[in-house]
Amino acid sequence: MSLRLVAATFALVGMSFGAQANAECEVSIDANDMMQFSTKTLSVPATCKEVKLTLNHTGKMPAQSMGHNVVITDTANLQAVGTDGMSAGLENNYVKPNDDRVYAFTKVVGGGESTSITFSTEKMTPGGDYSFLCSFPGHWAIMQGKFEFK
Repeated sequence: MSLRLVAATFALVGMSFGAQANAECEVSIDANDMMQFSTKTLSVPATCKEVKLTLNHTGKMPAQSMGHNVVITDTANLQAVGTDGMSAGLENNYVKPNDDRVYAFTKVVGGGESTSITFSTEKMTPGGDYSFLCSFPGHWAIMQGKFEFK
């Protein structure tokens, strides 16, 4: 076996491992017009330095009347972040501006739309108690789940 072939094999193995590691740091969730997320748990390994989060609104209603987003916060802050977000308005994606309790949030999207964000996990602690919610007014009490970082 030539040295070039061995080097090429290791390069391909390394590239496929990198792609697999990146895929573990990507999560996707759907939301619909019935105020439901497609899952109650989003999970990424604590080795992820960044996470790509994609939200797909599978409904038909517009953002102004049935918009959805995803907000990640400490579970202890879920209710307060949801309540404070209601007065922040659609122009702020129903997230209080500069809210230190929020690790990440997507924009509000309407039916048939999708959005993605990439956020740093630098301020998160492996095994911490995190949750996600939709902060559109009236949604957070129903549309919530656990965000696992372990």
